[in-house]
Amino acid sequence: ELISSLRAKLQGLWEERELVLSEAQECAEHGEKLEAMVRDVCKPNEFERYMMFIGDLEKVVSLLLCLSSRLARVQNAMRRVNGNTDAEEKQSLNERHQLLSRQREDAKDLKENLDRRERVVSGILAKYLTEQQLQDYRRFVQLKTSLLIEQKDLEEQIKFFEEQLENLEHSIP
Repeated sequence: ELISSLRAKLQGLWEERELVLSEAQECAEHGEKLEAMVRDVCKPNEFERYMMFIGDLEKVVSLLLCLSSRLARVQNAMRRVNGNTDAEEKQSLNERHQLLSRQREDAKDLKENLDRRERVVSGILAKYLTEQQLQDYRRFVQLKTSLLIEQKDLEEQIKFFEEQLENLEHSIP
C-alpha cells in the first residue's frame, strides 16, 4: 500500500513538473518577444544591461535555491547525529554547514545586487515603454523567478519520494 501510494504521489509530481516545464517554455518565448522589443527601443548599452540582468536573474536565483537546499540537507543530517556518530563525520558535517552558510550569505549579497540592477533596468525601460509594457516586463521577471522556484521545489520533492520508494522497495524481501 505504501509503495503504491508513493508511486501515485510521484506520478502526480511528474505530471506537475511537466506543467511547470510547459509554463517555463511559454515564459521563455514571452521573454524572447520582450527581448526583441527592448532591443528595438533601447540604446545598445541599455539593451546590454537588460540582457545581463535577465541572464544573471536565473543564475542567482538558481544558486540561492541550490545552496539553500544543500544547507537544509546538511542541517537534517546534523539533527540525526547521535552518540554513535564518529567524530570525523560530525566534523565533516560542521565544516560543510559553515561553508554552505557562508556561500549562501554571499549568494544573498548577489541577490541584493541583482535587485538593485533590476531597479536600474526598470528605470531605463520606463523611459521607452508604455505603462502596460512595463507592467508586462515586471510580470515576466516575477513569473520567471516563480517558475524557477517551483521547478526546484518539485525536483526536490521528486528526488525525496524516489529515494523513499527505492529504500522501501529494497527493505521488502
